[in-house]
Amino acid sequence: MSMFTWKVVHGGKTPPPGEAVGPMERLSWPRTIGLGAQHVVAMFGATFVFPLVMGLDANLAIMFSGICTIMFLLMVSNRVPSYLGTSASFVAAVAAIRTQGGDSADVTGAILVAGLVLAAVGALVHFAGSRLIHAILPPAVTGAVVMLIGFNLAPVVAGVYWPQDQWIAIITATALVLFAVLLPGFWSRIAVFLALVFGYLVSWLADLSFGTINSILPGQNLVLHDIVDGESTMVPCPPGGNPNCVEAAFNHDRIWAWGAVGDADWIGLPGGVLADGVDVVHGPSFSLTFILLVLPGVIALIAENTGHVKAVAEMTGDDLDPYMGRAIGADGIATAFASAFGGSPTTTYAENIGVMSATRIYSTAAYYVAAIVAILLGLCPKFGAIVNAIPGGVLGGITVVLYGMIGLVGAKIWVENRVDFGNPVNLVGLAGGLIAGIGGVTLQVTDDFELGGIALGTIMVIVYFHLVKGRRDELAPEEVTKTP
Repeated sequence: MSMFTWKVVHGGKTPPPGEAVGPMERLSWPRTIGLGAQHVVAMFGATFVFPLVMGLDANLAIMFSGICTIMFLLMVSNRVPSYLGTSASFVAAVAAIRTQGGDSADVTGAILVAGLVLAAVGALVHFAGSRLIHAILPPAVTGAVVMLIGFNLAPVVAGVYWPQDQWIAIITATALVLFAVLLPGFWSRIAVFLALVFGYLVSWLADLSFGTINSILPGQNLVLHDIVDGESTMVPCPPGGNPNCVEAAFNHDRIWAWGAVGDADWIGLPGGVLADGVDVVHGPSFSLTFILLVLPGVIALIAENTGHVKAVAEMTGDDLDPYMGRAIGADGIATAFASAFGGSPTTTYAENIGVMSATRIYSTAAYYVAAIVAILLGLCPKFGAIVNAIPGGVLGGITVVLYGMIGLVGAKIWVENRVDFGNPVNLVGLAGGLIAGIGGVTLQVTDDFELGGIALGTIMVIVYFHLVKGRRDELAPEEVTKTP
């Protein structure tokens, strides 16, 4: 059977209860297109939120998510139905790069190298088997790295988005929590998208009811502005000082650029200039310091891809172990490819796996439909202008929940794999790295080079864990009982 020939099953109609549609099967094209639209909505919120918080272009990210999804499906021979949306694994490292003076070209250059490393890991797994992953990155280590990546983002919320509009932020965060837990089925899986729409609406109503507000933006002094649309006026920092209020120029006009929506074309290639002055479509720049900051994100992507492939295998009943390395490698190649043009890193999306779980339709044909729709959205500058006009307070409410969820995924890995913290190998071996990574501890190696935050924390977690694990494995049983 050709890779692009899907067998029509169940007469092309919705499968009866208990029946499924396999990866190389499909329903009628109208139903398949409808399912593809569901996949677009499911990935939508997170795919364009994370580029925004990384300072990259959401329109370009949406377009490349479609292109990269097609690349992924081709590399896994359509056997692993998945959508590649924007990865959150590098958000904390990107914040660290920008804190150290790096621009968007430095960001995409570092992520490109991380993508190539992930591709190399995929090749190793393909030839050596998935046991290689479990030996080097057991669940205890993977969970710790994912946790420190998520919790390291807390200062980004507190210092960048929350101060822009604390009340819109808390209202949006509350809505996201309620939508994700209380709404049924598919609606709960698109809670991020619904919260964004809700936050937008509340912001518009607040403009009508309360008028302009004051915000303290990162790298900028106090700003008087409308929440959604408008004219913004710079005013002096308040008396007494504020660590977030400094006299410096940093262009955040895009946050209130609703007027740009009317001026944007309906059809066109992504373009323009990012907030730091780098072109939206740009070539990467490479720095060893910045590359080391993002490499821990590779571990998170390995964990995500491995977990998602296993989840799909469990749902479909197929043996996907032979495709594990291909899936990891395909994500790495897709990340490197997108970054080469200024796009965002990618990963397989749990949101879309949730849609498959609910519908029992695993057809890769639907993912091709979703990818094509995403590419078309990326070619609509008006859509990009709407995304870029999301109020900062709305992003504050979304990110305060999403970043916490990323951190708790690490705890989820521990729970699902029954990591025993009564064992000092796990308790002591991981403790130092977690605090170093989350707290932003630094290690000055030379006058011009230092390790810090996530990079240092990840190294400490891996080295300390294997250091004590290897020693403990060598101890006699009676010696083990004496070890504190």
